[in-house]
Amino acid sequence: MSSPAPESLPGTDDLVALERIAVDIVREAGELARRRRAEGVHIAATKSAAADIVTAADREVELLIRARLAELRPDDGFLGEESGAERGTTGVTWVVDPIDGTVNYAYGIPAYATSVAAVAGEPDPQSWTALAGAVYNPVTGELFRATLGQGAWLEQDSDPDAAPVRLQVNDEPGPAGALVATGFGYDPATHAGDLERVERVMPMARDIRRMGSAALDLAFVAAGRLDGYFERGIHPWDHAAGGLLVTEAGGVLGGEPGGRPGNTMAIATGPALFERIESAVRTR
Repeated sequence: MSSPAPESLPGTDDLVALERIAVDIVREAGELARRRRAEGVHIAATKSAAADIVTAADREVELLIRARLAELRPDDGFLGEESGAERGTTGVTWVVDPIDGTVNYAYGIPAYATSVAAVAGEPDPQSWTALAGAVYNPVTGELFRATLGQGAWLEQDSDPDAAPVRLQVNDEPGPAGALVATGFGYDPATHAGDLERVERVMPMARDIRRMGSAALDLAFVAAGRLDGYFERGIHPWDHAAGGLLVTEAGGVLGGEPGGRPGNTMAIATGPALFERIESAVRTR
């Protein structure tokens, strides 16, 4: 299924309004996650494997996001990590990860984020068009936001009066090689393949980072803090907002299947690095 035709997408004012909703909600939701972390984490369940956990805060934060969207955009669709998909009638779907980096969150590692994006079309990354999104780390107070055609920007809670900083990916890595992030799935059966891909990337890499939050990895590519990112096994809510950050910052977003980020592979880099990373991590 193809992406929506440009003429069917919202106009600029509507896109900016969607971004503002994403920003306001992601801040409120992220602050709730931060407060619950300070109170102590309760593991509510596991998902695909024993290491793939869900905290009570994941569920509470997603319920908050759903409630706010129901107030502001009651006819839109919804796709959330914890509560699944619901179709709407407007052609806009909100794709939400309440706490991306839940294991970091549970262990007290300050690398987790709340991610909220609005997309047009079916709630399927192989066909949707990302319209607006925000990724927020409530520990650092950094909020990354983007609107289709309007660029990607960074706001910092510690300096609310400062002008937003426009994000720009790194184009060509330096002579020491590319700083590249990746992740590993929770199923031990997949780890050998993940490590083989890292081995193939290492000849072009300065070093590898494994931070545990796809949303932050993508935001850091957009901000030029990383030269590239690749990972197998991520889900639509992991990359809906972060992927838009990358493309609006001048980067390239791809993967498998169909040349788009998907469960088989997601890749995000500056323009000069993409083909080299894609060749190294392609499914063999």
